[in-house]
Formats: sequence, structure tokens, C-alpha cells
Amino acid sequence: MKLNLKIPLCFFDLETTGINVSQDRIIEIAMIKLMPNGETIRKSNLINPTIPISAESTAIHGITNEDVAGKPTFKEVAKEYIKFLEGADLAGFNILKFDMPMLVEEFLRAELDFDYSRKKIIDAQRIFHMMEKRTLAAALQFYCGKALEGAHSAEADTQATMDVLVAQVERYENKEVTDNLGKKVGTITNSADTLSQLTAADLVDLAGRMIKNAQGEAVFNFGKHKGKSVLAVFKTEPAYYDWMMNGDFALDTKRWLTKIKLSILTGKL
Repeated sequence: MKLNLKIPLCFFDLETTGINVSQDRIIEIAMIKLMPNGETIRKSNLINPTIPISAESTAIHGITNEDVAGKPTFKEVAKEYIKFLEGADLAGFNILKFDMPMLVEEFLRAELDFDYSRKKIIDAQRIFHMMEKRTLAAALQFYCGKALEGAHSAEADTQATMDVLVAQVERYENKEVTDNLGKKVGTITNSADTLSQLTAADLVDLAGRMIKNAQGEAVFNFGKHKGKSVLAVFKTEPAYYDWMMNGDFALDTKRWLTKIKLSILTGKL
């Protein structure tokens, strides 16, 4: 089965020094750009993170400090990946919680503004959990009937994710998606628009510090103001903005905070 695409869909996966988006770094990146005609274009790199790789991370992906010594830094290849992603939507497995925030953070460190707000984002893990509730290896076995060889290698995981998403659309096309209460939230169709709406509709910042409520308004998703309108909090408690801007939050989160803060002055978001 071929995905029905209007523009390319770029699948990607990252391996990193750890799981702290604001402090850790990318050590391997792999992308597969799926073209509307079914052609695929691949790009991957081992990356010198310029900081040590934690032993816990090496135990997962097998990449050591010696493996990345002498490899280019992310800043040195960042423009290549920005160009590779031009004109393409994005897809991956669990990318909304980790890979997207980490990638955008690295672009921002490289002083490149990667505007993901103009792209469709599809998270195959969310579709998997919506429909079957289960890891990437399990998804590949379930949907494609094959084992994941080389798990936690960025390229193997990226290929598996592409295979899984294609199989998900084939299996679930035109089937309803319901939440845990049985309420319909959408329908699976062979469309990047629909798949993105199902998996990333509530997206504000990639770290998930803010999400959209049912009315499409940005609300806090953590702390004492969880569930409250970001705009309303900034109007009644301006110091909260300053606290977050000076805190250990991702650069992407701070960028969105500033956009929302400025909307108070301009009257629009």
C-alpha cells in the first residue's frame, strides 16, 4: 500500500546522550523522506555531541564516546537537515514527546529557526496506542509480522516506523478512533492532514508544557496553573512569565511563551 501524500513525508529518529531536552545532545540522526510517488530518500549521521554520552544511554543504543569522536557536530550539519526537511511534513515514533523537542532544541542552539508550526506532524506511536495500546518492536511485529532487527539504531527504528505507519493506515483506514471514554475523536484516513490532526492536534510547544484545550486555547499542562489559560495567567500574574523564561525550560517552550506574551500587547497570537 502507498500512503496518499500531497507533499513528502519525512520520517526521522534520534539517538542522544540522555533524555533531558535542554541539556542532552543528539549523537545519531536518521531521516527517510517518503515522496508522493513512493520513492524514498535517506540521510543519516553520527554526531559529535561535544558532551559525554551517559553510560545509561550507551547501554540502550550502543553508541560510545569513541564512536562519535571526530564526527561533525550538529551545528556543522544543521543546515543540511533544515534543507532536507524543506517542503516536507514530519513523522516518527514518539516524536512529539522527545525527538521533535530535541531536534528543534538543537536547531535553535545552532541559531536556526525550524518552523514546525507550518508542518503536519504524525506520531505513529499515538496511532498505535489509540488502536492497540502497546513499543516500536511490538508495533512492527503486530502490523508487519516481522521482528525489529537492530533496535535502537536510528536507521532501523526509522525504517520500522515508516513500515508501521503504512501498515496502520492500511489496517485502520475509515475506522473510527475513540478516547478512553468511548467518545469519537476522529477517523483514520489515508491523509497526512487527518493523521496529523489525530496525533498532534493539541500541540503548542514540543515539550508539552502547554497544550490546546477543547476551544483551541493554549493552557498550561504542568504546575500550579495546570489547565489554566496561558494568556489569563500572564495577565494576572506577569511574574510567572519571567520565572519560566529564567528557568530550566526548553528554548522552544520559551519561544512560544514569548509569542503568547506578545499577543497580549498586539491583541493576536
